[in-house]
Amino acid sequence: MRAELAEFVADVFASVPRRDQRAKGDCYLRGLMLDGRRKSIQPMAERLPDGNEQNLQQFVNQSPWDPVPVRRRIAERMVPLVSPDAWAVDDVSFPKDGRMSVGVGHQYCGALGKQANCQVAVSVHAVSDTASVPLQWRLFLPRQWARDRARRRVTGVPEEVGHREKWRLALDGLDELAGWGLTPPLVVADAGYGQNADFRHALDQRGLRWIVGIRGNVTVQPHDAVPTAPAWSGNGRKPQPRYRTPPLPVAELSAGAGPEPFAEVTWRQGSRGPMTSRFLTVRVRPAGVRPRRLAQAAAETEGGQWDGALPAVWLLAEWPDGEDEPTRFWLSDLPEDTPVAALVRLAKIRWRIEHDYRELKHGLGLDHFEGRSWRGWHHHTTLVTAAHAFLTEQRLSPKAGTPASPSTRSSTPSRTS
Repeated sequence: MRAELAEFVADVFASVPRRDQRAKGDCYLRGLMLDGRRKSIQPMAERLPDGNEQNLQQFVNQSPWDPVPVRRRIAERMVPLVSPDAWAVDDVSFPKDGRMSVGVGHQYCGALGKQANCQVAVSVHAVSDTASVPLQWRLFLPRQWARDRARRRVTGVPEEVGHREKWRLALDGLDELAGWGLTPPLVVADAGYGQNADFRHALDQRGLRWIVGIRGNVTVQPHDAVPTAPAWSGNGRKPQPRYRTPPLPVAELSAGAGPEPFAEVTWRQGSRGPMTSRFLTVRVRPAGVRPRRLAQAAAETEGGQWDGALPAVWLLAEWPDGEDEPTRFWLSDLPEDTPVAALVRLAKIRWRIEHDYRELKHGLGLDHFEGRSWRGWHHHTTLVTAAHAFLTEQRLSPKAGTPASPSTRSSTPSRTS
């Protein structure tokens, strides 16, 4: 595949100004893709016939080439090829020793399933049922890094970069992709993002469709609930319309329906057979102080007067066989005529991002980087993304031994549909 790799590198790394730097990029990608348990620079250089540890260290950790145009070209090249049904937002962790790796902190580490010393990165992936590729990376800086001048100076964190919540980093990634002329057919995310009313509202403000996981304690009003305004005496501020009935947690609402309305749906073929479970869909209106304030502010910004009605969305609940109650929940703003099977398939399509993380980490050494700098981390992550994109192209090629993606167009309704 050397000829195909050379063409890929010439295109994707065209923004890198020097020929010798592009050659090092080709060498690094081969090191990531070759067999070998460890994908840090020293063992890769030892395995490569043209590997030079000092040159690769300089290319990744000190060379000033900009990774953003490289990521942009990867995204422009891969999105049409993957033909995604959605873009998935998630975050991934990298356990670390010590305190000098950029962005490291004692925080929840998904790789270990507990609080630990680690780095965390937010990513956006284009996903279909048959292929996926990362499009964006944002390194999360814990709060202590915003004011730790010594560590920022040693690791080279840019002055303008500070602490931002993960959901805001996800939006930053979506906004950068939009600036490149790339917009998702749908945004999917787990409850770490979907639980946040501000995140859902921000997607609405950007005109993006979404289906996001939530926890069972999120409260909602029934779709047909009507808010009413208390009587006003004419003195003081006019009272806002309110719902007369208290909202219900989605877990209670779903369980209260009983198992009968839950329909069996198969959403894909897994390695052990059909993936099947029981699901309920119902139209609801997200409740709570924050959703109400966001809806009111949006109405007033558009010059109207808020009538107290929260926007209607889909609630999707899963009640697997053998469980005493529903276990998983999603909200979605997809149209009212969206079939249940489509909602389920799209809610479950996030499995592709876990597939990416496994390949990026275990196959391509995403978490093997031993440098500590901001520049080095972003260079390494971009190079691993490039290797993943190249391998994805090879798998989807008509010449490959695996079938190409049958997905040629999105099945997700657009915002205007």
